[in-house]
Amino acid sequence: MKDKLTRKAKKEGYNARSAYKLIALQKKYYLMKKNDRVLDLGCWPGSWLQVASQFAQEVIGVDKRETKVSGIETFVMDIFDRRVFEFEEFNVVLSDVAPTTSGNRLLDQQKSYDLSKRSFDIACKLLKKKGNFLVKIFQSKETDKLLALMKKKFYFAKTVKPFGSKKRSKEIYFLGLGFK
Repeated sequence: MKDKLTRKAKKEGYNARSAYKLIALQKKYYLMKKNDRVLDLGCWPGSWLQVASQFAQEVIGVDKRETKVSGIETFVMDIFDRRVFEFEEFNVVLSDVAPTTSGNRLLDQQKSYDLSKRSFDIACKLLKKKGNFLVKIFQSKETDKLLALMKKKFYFAKTVKPFGSKKRSKEIYFLGLGFK
């Protein structure tokens, strides 16, 4: 049986329950503004694209899986592909990317860290000055390293666990506002 939030998402036309995570963070931190360009890394199944398009002027998605959301340009591409750096600058970079889990907690945490760190590297190359960044990561010993890097590059950086995240989940989000 799907949980209540998943059913609500389907009823409201979102591709996944993760839409409510981004909506909650948008309401609290105003990540996206009307004239912004937004890059969504790991955009499949498209719910963050759907939400971002409600707040920003242009939204582009990248994922290894084909993702179709009406009116939004998406690219089938691994975020480790160097072509990702060929995009023009963005005001906001979002990353809800997660590894395919193996059941090995330490391995999954390392894969998550690698994906989140890559997303951070992409944000550092493609964000406009004063841009914003949001990235998912699985909690581990490594997570503090990434948050420390973000605190050097953003005027404001913190850990957030938005509404919509399952309580038992090890996922957390790092938020960076005001790229230096």
